[in-house]
Amino acid sequence: MPPGASVAHLAYQKIRDAILELDVYHCDADALRLDEKILAAALGISRTPVRQALVRLDHEGLVNIVPRRGVYIARKSKDEIIEMITVWAALESMAARLTCERASDEEIASLRTLFATFGADDLRLRLNEYSAANFRFHQRVMELGHAPLLVDMANGLLVHVRAIRGSTIGDADRAERSIADHVQIIEALEDRDAHLAERLVRDHALALAAHVERTLERLDGRVTETRRAGHLLRTHRTDEGEAT
Repeated sequence: MPPGASVAHLAYQKIRDAILELDVYHCDADALRLDEKILAAALGISRTPVRQALVRLDHEGLVNIVPRRGVYIARKSKDEIIEMITVWAALESMAARLTCERASDEEIASLRTLFATFGADDLRLRLNEYSAANFRFHQRVMELGHAPLLVDMANGLLVHVRAIRGSTIGDADRAERSIADHVQIIEALEDRDAHLAERLVRDHALALAAHVERTLERLDGRVTETRRAGHLLRTHRTDEGEAT
């Protein structure tokens, strides 16, 4: 265990990481329910630190603790999602401005490598891969601003924004337009045009908000199979054994 890290903190990190891997908008209600006993067994610890971790996640808005019913991964309403994307747009556009001012040429050039293997001929056949690269691009723009507080604020929106981006990337020509937008953003960053980069990033995110406004009811109707977070944790056991 790292110095000063408690078992409850490690449980919090593991459960949070597992939640961030889930597509919370394509799960049924059962898949969203977190079982304290299963989580404890998966982590190899007692239920007390798991309970403490879940309370912390509840305070952060990632889970909802419902008295006498259980703990559920939070899923936001349409209006909340649109608001979250709008906030993300503000944060990422500021990160783009800071990237122009603070990132090295090599760091900015690394953004191009995320899409180097995707061509027009196979993009539709590799949507899952592209979806992951797409979100990594937006995370990377956040990181290249070298503003840790900005990244921390964005991380609170991560699970929901990533799920919505992944859910909609296959709609109509969104993947193709996404790549075109990214190329324009990268060019603005390479030119150190902070005003243009900021505007392009903001417009790109707000276009997602507009798409959600038109389509979220349809997304809510699609359900796919997923695994519970507790099952995802089976490969991330801690080494501390039982703790209370």
